[in-house]
Amino acid sequence: MAQYFEIHPDNPQQRLINQAADIVRRGGVIAYPTDSSYALACQIGDKQAIDRIRQIRRIDDKHNFTLVCRDLTEISTYAQVNNDTYRLLKSLTPGAFTFVLKATKEVPRRLQHPKRKTVGIRVPDQLIAQKILEQLNQPMLSSTLILPNEKEALADPYEIRERLSEQIDLIIDAGVIPYQPTTMIVNDNDFPEIVRQGKGEADFLSYRGAN
Repeated sequence: MAQYFEIHPDNPQQRLINQAADIVRRGGVIAYPTDSSYALACQIGDKQAIDRIRQIRRIDDKHNFTLVCRDLTEISTYAQVNNDTYRLLKSLTPGAFTFVLKATKEVPRRLQHPKRKTVGIRVPDQLIAQKILEQLNQPMLSSTLILPNEKEALADPYEIRERLSEQIDLIIDAGVIPYQPTTMIVNDNDFPEIVRQGKGEADFLSYRGAN
């Protein structure tokens, strides 16, 4: 049975933040708030926890997870960032963007795109998520909380508890978060392009549509 924490979105209780980070460290799977939706997350290197998320969402090993980072310094550990990419990231983070970048050797191969060797990176503009990442002192592996055969992420933490309390370890209630997908920017050839227009606004980039 999942624990259920009501955490204030603007003034998070540090005691609950600490407990949430401990659950992740111990191999737990959590449902947590971001700036675009609720998402599932676990520790980056925990294969068993990753497999649990795959099972909940019924996604195969070809599905790419996202590394949720707290800042630019953390991103540069896991993704190749040149000066132009750094300026782009600095201008758009934190925010509702997912960046697809060339992965570094720090990223386990199973978490990279098999052909392009890329990784999805995100810095959410959401205080609870930021506080958990700060306490963990490392990124979390994350996947939007979209259940099988559904098109949108669960928005209401009470519904998350009703449907997932037996399958995950913690549900963080930060209020209802209507689903708005992130804007996805691919920058694997030193030429950033928007491939999915979502909540994040970056009018200065070209849009090529989803692959």
